[in-house]
Amino acid sequence: MATAIQKLKADPGNASLFPMFVKLQGRPVLVVGAGRVGEPKIRALLETGASIRVVALEASERVRGWSRSGVIVLEERSFVPADLDGAFLAVIATSRRELNQLAYVEAQKRGVLCNVVDVPEQCDFYYPAIVQRGHLQIAISTSGQSPALARHLREQLEKQFGPGYADWVAELGETRRKILKSNLSRDQKRELLMSLAARPAFERMLAANFNHHNEGDAA
Repeated sequence: MATAIQKLKADPGNASLFPMFVKLQGRPVLVVGAGRVGEPKIRALLETGASIRVVALEASERVRGWSRSGVIVLEERSFVPADLDGAFLAVIATSRRELNQLAYVEAQKRGVLCNVVDVPEQCDFYYPAIVQRGHLQIAISTSGQSPALARHLREQLEKQFGPGYADWVAELGETRRKILKSNLSRDQKRELLMSLAARPAFERMLAANFNHHNEGDAA
């Protein structure tokens, strides 16, 4: 372990990413840029419940629409370092390299997590390729080395994990809460939860839903 840490200190570029899902609800997030690059980054943040502030010289019509509806705060002006004050994280999505560099440096000074789009060496975090089925989320990252590969893998996983997983995960959540409140022993609870999460249980759920659907059509 000591040798690994020494190597990491000598070459920080070898550090591994720590995979986690972050709750952004209510947290201040700054996005700099609101055009072709910035718009999809803003869209990805909308469902998180984050407090999103966007600073950009120009904004797409869709971003202006989000501002009018009140889901984001849009300020159409030049970025200034003070915009980062109090931010939890920042996404820098402009086509101006010098501005992106400035924003990254200022974010580092303030301890603000920063992502400069398409510049891996100026990213504290990355936007992964996501497969989402209800509460089930599968995130794929290549640490910015090959977004194309991440997209390819996402497409494969979307076929493997179909829409039916959304209902199954919701059902598992409800069943889990009931089992945890039961009088079963800890080992019994664990064994039951593991069996319910196995593939055969999912296939039985799909078959039951299919049969129920067909009975409804016949009626």
